[in-house]
Amino acid sequence: VQLQASGGGLVQAGGSLRLSCAASGRTFSYYAIGWFRQAPGKEREFVAAIRWSGDSTYYADSLKGRFTVSRDNAKNTVYLQMNSLKPEDTAVYYCAAKALTGSSYYLERSYGYWGQGTQVTVSS
Repeated sequence: VQLQASGGGLVQAGGSLRLSCAASGRTFSYYAIGWFRQAPGKEREFVAAIRWSGDSTYYADSLKGRFTVSRDNAKNTVYLQMNSLKPEDTAVYYCAAKALTGSSYYLERSYGYWGQGTQVTVSS
């Protein structure tokens, strides 16, 4: 599966953005999709994930309540709605696909396919 993240941009603190992760391949619906982010000088960190069926979602504790992940398998797309954005949310955001069952949604090594990333910049 190939992934393409989009929707990033420059937004003021308190604003919102919706990122999209578009996938190619007929087996998209078999994969869990995760979002990760990497800020300058920092390690990549888990943001959110959604099970292949969409019936379970997972979030970094610090982001619960502000970020929402959803998916539309008919459109081969996963979304990350980000509200009440803060300057510390500035990062490159990546989407990734996880095919392995039983592996952690929270760990990078569980994901075998990655998109190219989209820049989110939140100004104060």
